[in-house]
Amino acid sequence: MTAVSTMTDRERYLETLLFGTPDRVPFAPGGPRESTLAAWRTQGLGEKEDWWAAVCRHAGVPAGTPRTRTNPGVNFRMIPTFEEKVLSHANGHYIVQDWMGNITEISDRYDYTYIRSAIDFVTRKWHKFPVENRADFEAMKKRYAVETPGRFPEDFKARCAKLRERDYVCGVSFSGPFWQLREWCGFEPLCMLLLDDPDFAREMIEFWTEFVSRTLRPILDAGVLDAIHMSEDMAYKAHPMISPEMARTFLKPAYDRWIAEAKAAGVPLIDMDSDGNIATLIPVWIDAGINVCDPIEVAAGNDLNVFRRTFGKKMAYKGGVDKRCIAAGGATIEKELARLAPVVKDGGYIPGCDHGVPPDIAWPDFLRYGKLLAELTGW
Repeated sequence: MTAVSTMTDRERYLETLLFGTPDRVPFAPGGPRESTLAAWRTQGLGEKEDWWAAVCRHAGVPAGTPRTRTNPGVNFRMIPTFEEKVLSHANGHYIVQDWMGNITEISDRYDYTYIRSAIDFVTRKWHKFPVENRADFEAMKKRYAVETPGRFPEDFKARCAKLRERDYVCGVSFSGPFWQLREWCGFEPLCMLLLDDPDFAREMIEFWTEFVSRTLRPILDAGVLDAIHMSEDMAYKAHPMISPEMARTFLKPAYDRWIAEAKAAGVPLIDMDSDGNIATLIPVWIDAGINVCDPIEVAAGNDLNVFRRTFGKKMAYKGGVDKRCIAAGGATIEKELARLAPVVKDGGYIPGCDHGVPPDIAWPDFLRYGKLLAELTGW
């Protein structure tokens, strides 16, 4: 029997993450990448069947009527992007220039379109980055003019008018300063730059802070945002990529500015996305005013029960269900969801797979997990 909803998607999402009283917790099991979906179609999912509709039907959750959801449509990326092109092809690998200006190597099982977004689980190697010195940075800055055509859609005002009548969550996403400088400089060069030339690192961070603030301003003025989502990916399996002290010194000033502006405009949720072990970063984020984080990877040592005891209701979470347990199936799934039940009950938590759903999670096990997750979240 399908559960009856008493709240809109938007109301339920906000009530949950703001530690309110939702009718139930949003159903968000996580989604497959390309290879996962291909495997599922050999394991019982119909060739043309929509996986989301099938999971919801099996779990007894209303899938909803498909509809177009308006968003502000604002582009925080560089304009223009670099030309995507293959530079060489040998020994089973392509070396390509991607849209960000990186020179990158990937298996010829794929092509450079796999670098644009998370289509699948693709390993790559970086050979060169677009910002290696101040001259490179001056050239890069020209690609981030706020007023450049294409930054805002032509129907921006009409979109905002429509969004004021929405019953779904509206948010915007952009890169945090660590993520953005890593895209420009590369990970290892960035880490060395923070030590060897901190003034140059600050100069780039200040430029990015100003660009985001100015791009964000018209959206904030329109009063249509429920959430701001920042991507940082700044932790390894056991530790952050930079120390919490460096995060406070270099990154927090950007967070402080953006979050103050967002809060002044009435945006209730500030969501931080970072893989890896984030335990020592959470206090930095809380101090900056961030109140949600994801995806809470269990293999990296993150434990939501420990986080809740340590940080109380200062931080809400999304994700946190160990993908390895879903893959194991059977009683292992049940045990994993039982582990997280106290956090669900305490509020401020939308459980789901702790990153993209990998292909070792079989379709029957994902269906079983979805049904158990629906029961845990009140459906």
